[in-house]
Amino acid sequence: MQFDPSTGWFQGIRHCPSPNFNARPQGEISLLVIHNISLPPGCFGTGKVQQFFCNCLPADEHPYFASIAALRVSAHFFIERDGAVTQFVSCLERAWHAGQSCFEGRENCNDFSLGIELEGTDELAYSDAQYVSLTLLTRLLLQAYPALDVRRIRGHADIAPQRKTDPGPAFDWVRYRTALSDPGDIR
Repeated sequence: MQFDPSTGWFQGIRHCPSPNFNARPQGEISLLVIHNISLPPGCFGTGKVQQFFCNCLPADEHPYFASIAALRVSAHFFIERDGAVTQFVSCLERAWHAGQSCFEGRENCNDFSLGIELEGTDELAYSDAQYVSLTLLTRLLLQAYPALDVRRIRGHADIAPQRKTDPGPAFDWVRYRTALSDPGDIR
C-alpha cells in the first residue's frame, strides 16, 4: 500500500470510485473517523457495501435495501473481514460518511475528516486481518497528514452520539491505539 499525496489515492489497494463526494471547503484533513457497515446487516462478503457507495444497490433484493437504496453516502475506505482495503474517494475530496456531526465544537466533520468503514457490526468482534489493515492504513495517513494524530481518531458515535453507535463496543480501541504506538507492531 503506497500513498500518492498529489492525487489522494493509495496504490496497491482496490479502487471503486464513488460519485458521492464533493470538494473540501478548505482542504483540511485533521480528523479520522472509524465506522462499521455490513449489508445486509450482519452479513459479510456480499459486495453490497461497494454497490451502496456507488449508488447501485438493488432496492428489491432485500427488505433493508429498500430503506437505504436512495441514500447517497460514501467513505474514503472500506476494510473487509479478510483485511482487503477498497478506496472510494480521494483523500483530497470530501466523502459523505459522517452526516450531521460535531468534533471539538466544530460542525460538519465531513469537511475536515477521512472516513474508514470496517465491515462489521457493533457487537461482533472485528477480525485480526482488519486490525492489521486498519493499523497500516492509519499509520500511512498519519504520516501524510500532519494535522492528524492519535487524539484525533474517533468513532462515528463520538461525533454523532445522538444518531450513531459505531464502531460499537466490539471495536478494541486499546488494541488499535497500542498497535499505532508501537512501530514494530501491526497486529
